[in-house]
Amino acid sequence: MKILKIIAIVLLVAFVGIQFIPTTRNQSEVVPKTDFILVNDVPNDIKNKLQVSCYDCHSNNTIYPWYNKVQPVAWFLEDHIKEGKAELNFNEWDDYSNRRKNSKLKSIINQIESGEMPLDSYTLIHGNAKLSESEKKLLIEYMSDLKENLNN
Repeated sequence: MKILKIIAIVLLVAFVGIQFIPTTRNQSEVVPKTDFILVNDVPNDIKNKLQVSCYDCHSNNTIYPWYNKVQPVAWFLEDHIKEGKAELNFNEWDDYSNRRKNSKLKSIINQIESGEMPLDSYTLIHGNAKLSESEKKLLIEYMSDLKENLNN
């Protein structure tokens, strides 16, 4: 019984201690000229859905939930956002070559079609980020048109 009490105290101290280890926040007040929405003059319905469903993990400005202040959750979110931005950063869209844009558009289309994006772990907490069938169709059509125009 005494050993369990010691373990519980050590775990509590460790949990409290890790709360003081900071994370890097992904926030910027500036929307760069290279942003996907600006460069492509995206219609409002597509723009809104991208910002709600994609931009938290795939841009330089994340809107953080309250639980981002709690470790180890903050580490998980920080890592997840870094991975998302490494794969695709909508804020840096116009810096990509046409070949890379083509590849990214193909990937976006495939991941929306297969239901891989947005991630289930994200939509579980952010219900408004879920894509309805009509929203999926709209996004896929838009991305396909963009891809087609890129190739011409």
